[in-house]
Amino acid sequence: MNIRSIAPICCLFFLLISCEEKVETLDIIRLEAGSVSGTRSTDGQVLAFQGIPYAKPPVGELRWRPPQAVEAWTGIKACTSFGPSPMQQAPTPFMMYTADYLIPASPISEDCLTLNVWTPATTATEKLPVFVWIYGGGFVSGGSAVPIYDGEEFAKKGVVFVSVNYRVGIFGFFSHPDLTAESPFHASGNYGLMDQLAALRWIQKNIAAFGGNPDQVIIAGQSAGSMSVNALVASPLATSLFHGAIGESGASGTRPMLSRTEAESRGLAVDSLLGNIGLKGLRALSADTLLAKAGTGNGVVIDGYVLPKPVRELMTEGNYNDVPLITGWNANEGFLPNPKNSQDFIQSLKEEYGPEAAEILLRHYPAYTDAQALESQSRLSTHLMFGLPDLDWAEVQSGSGKSSVFLYYFDHTPPGEFTQYKAHHTAEVPYALSTLDQLDRPWEPVDLKLEDILSDYWVNFAKTGNPNGPGLPVWVEYESADPTLMQLSSTKTDVMTGMVPVPHLSGLKALRTILTEE
Repeated sequence: MNIRSIAPICCLFFLLISCEEKVETLDIIRLEAGSVSGTRSTDGQVLAFQGIPYAKPPVGELRWRPPQAVEAWTGIKACTSFGPSPMQQAPTPFMMYTADYLIPASPISEDCLTLNVWTPATTATEKLPVFVWIYGGGFVSGGSAVPIYDGEEFAKKGVVFVSVNYRVGIFGFFSHPDLTAESPFHASGNYGLMDQLAALRWIQKNIAAFGGNPDQVIIAGQSAGSMSVNALVASPLATSLFHGAIGESGASGTRPMLSRTEAESRGLAVDSLLGNIGLKGLRALSADTLLAKAGTGNGVVIDGYVLPKPVRELMTEGNYNDVPLITGWNANEGFLPNPKNSQDFIQSLKEEYGPEAAEILLRHYPAYTDAQALESQSRLSTHLMFGLPDLDWAEVQSGSGKSSVFLYYFDHTPPGEFTQYKAHHTAEVPYALSTLDQLDRPWEPVDLKLEDILSDYWVNFAKTGNPNGPGLPVWVEYESADPTLMQLSSTKTDVMTGMVPVPHLSGLKALRTILTEE
């Protein structure tokens, strides 16, 4: 072989080497603000980055301001442990909520704006779908370091999993006339939602470095996280930041939302309680003092900026981010701190809704005996807090949008010492996120099978905007003319999944009619 015949081969060889050198590996990742390193899973399949800052610490003069761009750093930031959980009361297990459902005891800090990424990608060119988890906690608690939100197993199914910290309680949801006045948007209150928006913008700029696709981002959340997803779907500030939504047990529903003016009045009451110290004094207080003395904040408000109108109104008008949606609720999510006997329950319905409406409700939530009244109270509580808001979300979006809507109903009781709570609030989360191994429960084969099914639905949805896939029961889109949903339930020995009519639909319809006519 002469030199001339060897030369093209050599050129090709060096060209291939050059191309390989340009393929960036993921052990150390260069982000917009600096480089980060992570931790590889024991089996080597997933690389995790924990505690990545996505905004400046919202402390001092940045308390109750929109999140500011994170400052650049030099060197390589080791992102190998979770950042502090948002400022809140110390976690205390209660009812069925063991430590696996709660944030770690420490660290807890106002300096909390970090996020976590689990990626199965081996190069930055894979363009995997991105699944963004937003935690619940009633907008007063929660954090991304909760064990059942671990992203490793979910990521192994071919998705980049991201979980986000956002401000909660009075630090994340507080309004005051002076805050509104200083805002260039003449708004105050929804700082926690602004954090979520900032994280989504960070994802758009940086997730490709982890092998993720910024054009295929799914936001998902449960409880207050689901209400956040609902608000982000409605917010004009979230346009093009995500491409699908999953809301588990939470939406704004048919109840009136708090206006900014009402929230500002509450803020003035807090200021008065603390001695009329004004905005400067409120910002000067320590986080511990504010937490101990000032209450819990407002939750999401109609601030005129993040949410220019109530969520339901924006969606009914068609002014929202029309993306594919999964939403639903669990069978036994009602909270009954003081259950009533039959007579007291009937009387409470009359006082709450009026005699005529109470008579209508009692047809669907009967109370002929104390035992029946207890069951009806539980179902009514579930419907008021979660069932009706999520059904209404599906109804409104399927009627006003073009994207697919999928509705579910989770009716499986996790095993162990808390079976009296049945398919309780948050019960579905470790099944959907494939984190049963994070919970100390005597899992049975039926649980593992349901975990595979539910997490596969969620992963398929992240990949295609449709939960259906090979080997799974067919999930039909929601249609108000034929209201069915995917029921996720079980017997003692097997999973029972499939399309069924919406459970207790007549009661849900009656309740919606009464609430919308109030």
